[in-house]
Amino acid sequence: MRAWTDISNIKQIIADSSAEEITAAYIEAIGKSKINGFISVWDEAIKVAREIDSNGHQGPLAGVPIAIKDNISTKGLSTTCSSKVLQGYVPPYDAHVIERLKEAGAVILGKTNMDEFAMGTSTESSCYGPTLNPWDLDRVPGGSSGGSAAVVAAGEAPVSLGSDTGGSVRCPAAYCGVVGLKPSYGCISRYGLISYANSLEQIGPLATNVADIARIMDVVAGYDHRDSTSINRENTYSDALKDDVKGMTIGVPDEYFGEGIHKDVEKSVWDAISKFEDMGATYEKVSMPHTKYALASYYIIAMSEASSNLARFDGTRFGHRVDGEDWHVMASKTRAEGFGIEVKRRVLLGTYALSAGYHDKYYLKALKVRTLVKQDFDKALANVDVLMAPTMPAPAFKIGEKIEDPLSLYLSDVNTVPMNLAGVPSISVPCGFAGGMPVGLHIIGKHFDENAIIKAAYSFEQNTDHHNRRPPEVA
Repeated sequence: MRAWTDISNIKQIIADSSAEEITAAYIEAIGKSKINGFISVWDEAIKVAREIDSNGHQGPLAGVPIAIKDNISTKGLSTTCSSKVLQGYVPPYDAHVIERLKEAGAVILGKTNMDEFAMGTSTESSCYGPTLNPWDLDRVPGGSSGGSAAVVAAGEAPVSLGSDTGGSVRCPAAYCGVVGLKPSYGCISRYGLISYANSLEQIGPLATNVADIARIMDVVAGYDHRDSTSINRENTYSDALKDDVKGMTIGVPDEYFGEGIHKDVEKSVWDAISKFEDMGATYEKVSMPHTKYALASYYIIAMSEASSNLARFDGTRFGHRVDGEDWHVMASKTRAEGFGIEVKRRVLLGTYALSAGYHDKYYLKALKVRTLVKQDFDKALANVDVLMAPTMPAPAFKIGEKIEDPLSLYLSDVNTVPMNLAGVPSISVPCGFAGGMPVGLHIIGKHFDENAIIKAAYSFEQNTDHHNRRPPEVA
């Protein structure tokens, strides 16, 4: 499958043979998988591929298989957010991104595993069991889009979509040695994305290389009147695929190299920055003093929004239901049985933060800190083109290592949540290894300047071979 993990290669093979053959091969690979990355395979995929063949391969992604995170609505294909409370739910409509992918000729392979309702950093809170990291089956793939990253790394899909609320695309991209992009807030329509925290999350692509990220963005990004947060801004992301960083100025925030960073992760990132210097870029240190408050601010805001969003899951309209003598008993029993422990924890904490007497003390103060974090990015990016830092402070940890220690798990997000608070774009690209596990380089840009970080990531890729490394079973 490795030769087929690039969109250009796939399109050439389709031209020489058929989209049906490509789709069948990926479905066969999924059937042999050991990583539990897919939770469902679309039974219409072969039929759709056959139709694409008969129509002459129309569209920029004609015949290209793609995996979809299980919190993105797909008409006729179950969408459960990896939660028992939504088991059996089949959406009657497609998300905006799914509409665009289908119009471009892509073939939806199926839905990928995730942390329940996107709440987690390890894909261990799924009701379908954990996804395994293809580099080491004893380790987590990251989360919450762990399934979407793992299936790309394992060669079970060439590209995938995830969602990123506080690092949920970039974390698993770093842990699994693939490329993951969190676009600017408002860049991609959230219509059809089942919400965890509305003001923070964005849909983002994962792939084995930066060029494929740009190709997917060309299709899925853009304005949608059904999403009030969608920005009407035209852009061609593939225009940024240029190997040229001469004159680029890189900002390196000291705060992202603080306590807890693994020495091999730090070395890999600094080696990457040195490579940019060899390519003609320069770097300077920058300060982002409110970074130390970002994690606390993020979790208060995210959990508060989650407590509101998840109130709709009560057994009345869709999904799992436990009968009771009245609505209150039914809703209580349904949620007690349907939600996992991590979802319950976050809903409870969010409800507390919004409660009378505590709203100003916690939620309002978190919003004020969010403004300060955003101002840090505005100031830091005023005099540099991009920022660079480690995506994650350490490589992927063992399955079960942190699941019983929520605080330790939350601290893993320290380098990724500030970008969601500020709404700025960022991309993770492979830049080395720590203890045999992949390390991600985090490249952060100005609002709606995805092209700058895509160009930087693409240039780095063209001058290194980290992105060509694959897990032993895939190579």
